[in-house]
Amino acid sequence: MKRIEDITLLYEISEALNEHLELKKALYKVLGILSNAMNTLRGTISILHPLRDEINIEVAHGLSRTAMEKGKYKLGEGITGRVIQTGKAVAIPKISKEPLFLDRTASRKSKQELELSFICVPIKKGKQVIGAFSVDRPFEESYSLREGKKLMSVIATMIARHVINLETIRLEKEHLREENLRLRKELKNRYRITDIVGNSNKMREVYQMISHVSKSNATVLIRGESGTGKELVASSVHYNSHRSKGPFVKVNCASLPTSLIESELFGHEKGAFTGAIKQKLGKFELANKGTIFLDEIGTLGLDVQANLLRILQEKEFERVGGHKTIKTDVRIITATNKNLEEAVEQENFRDDLYYRLNVFPIYMPPLRERKTDILLLADYFLEKYAKENHKDIRRLSTPSIDMLMQYHWPGNVRELENCIERAVLLCEERVIHSYHLPPTLQTGTESNSLPMLSLDDAIANLEREMIIDSLKNTRGNITLATQILKTTVRKFSYKAQKYGVDYRNYR
Repeated sequence: MKRIEDITLLYEISEALNEHLELKKALYKVLGILSNAMNTLRGTISILHPLRDEINIEVAHGLSRTAMEKGKYKLGEGITGRVIQTGKAVAIPKISKEPLFLDRTASRKSKQELELSFICVPIKKGKQVIGAFSVDRPFEESYSLREGKKLMSVIATMIARHVINLETIRLEKEHLREENLRLRKELKNRYRITDIVGNSNKMREVYQMISHVSKSNATVLIRGESGTGKELVASSVHYNSHRSKGPFVKVNCASLPTSLIESELFGHEKGAFTGAIKQKLGKFELANKGTIFLDEIGTLGLDVQANLLRILQEKEFERVGGHKTIKTDVRIITATNKNLEEAVEQENFRDDLYYRLNVFPIYMPPLRERKTDILLLADYFLEKYAKENHKDIRRLSTPSIDMLMQYHWPGNVRELENCIERAVLLCEERVIHSYHLPPTLQTGTESNSLPMLSLDDAIANLEREMIIDSLKNTRGNITLATQILKTTVRKFSYKAQKYGVDYRNYR
């Protein structure tokens, strides 16, 4: 009968190994099968890193992610390290009586836990030991550790090929990661399009336009709604041009009073007007040999537009109250969120100036037109503000991501940044939940993108979110998940079934 049970177990393990293309998922399932068949409390597959002589737990059952990260050994250190060093299997009847047992994962410290037996067998690639396979099970006088060791050695042989592939994939990932970092650094040095986050098709078009125009002296008009990042585009154009070592002067035309705009842009002579107690250099003089960025260009008055047109055509101007003509060598980049064509028709904007400014237009798409960039931007701002506020916030929960994706973002990237900064300040956990987001996102009343939830629905969403988060943090271990949520296994299982959450999907 025992032989038939062992054959059945080996058949199930063989099926599990061949069922999943994802190697880690297959190995997790193997450990789950062993848990039921051999009554194991914990199981681990550890791999030796040949360059560092360091052993790490790669796959585990019954251990939290934190415990797995603690399970690091040097070659020859502890029972696991000795098994990998010698290539000989070890079976310990009672781990409490074994001085070499380190319990590096700190997972066996509960005084209420039964006495445990420990079996550890080597995983070999030919004659070379590449890892170890170990399990904990309750001590039983009648259980034959010798037979258990034999059975596990057979299973270790079966999974050896998968562990070899796992190690190969890990090494390939490290190589690809290093190559990716090298290429990104090379690309950054080449284009220097910094601080602009986005990988959507529309943003790729923006990057292409920036790379085309940067090396020229052409006047650039950046168009787009408020908060889309027009200033970042202007900075990228300047710092990727041959003027990058020159000054980059920014002027927000909308923030300057009409009476002072000419003085700010072109400067003034002493005594030019009341309060002009000394000569002042204008922004165009300060930007000589560099670039000037005129934001909100559509707010300029017609008299200032005439002087700006003169600079574009003749490369010269005069200070307010002065008679000396000043030559300037400056590249002009402008931006606006207004419809300049409509302003030209209404004669609020000079048509000749419009054509001179619109030499090379770049359109910055609103956030609602680049939905695929929302999560990328949110992660970027999350990392930025978590670091600034010294908080260990790792990620956004699934419901909060859904809310971000469904919102219409009238304030674009600037609104998203403010939203994430607020959420980071409110969050005292490792995960940003939907209730950390602003009320406008939670109700969706402005865009009708999110229906108003009833109290029961809101509670159900929160419960499901917390169940999923606990299973993610414990790799599908229900016992540990219930400890995190301070509830019972019965209540947890009932709620998980109610909300359609399968713990096996998180192993």
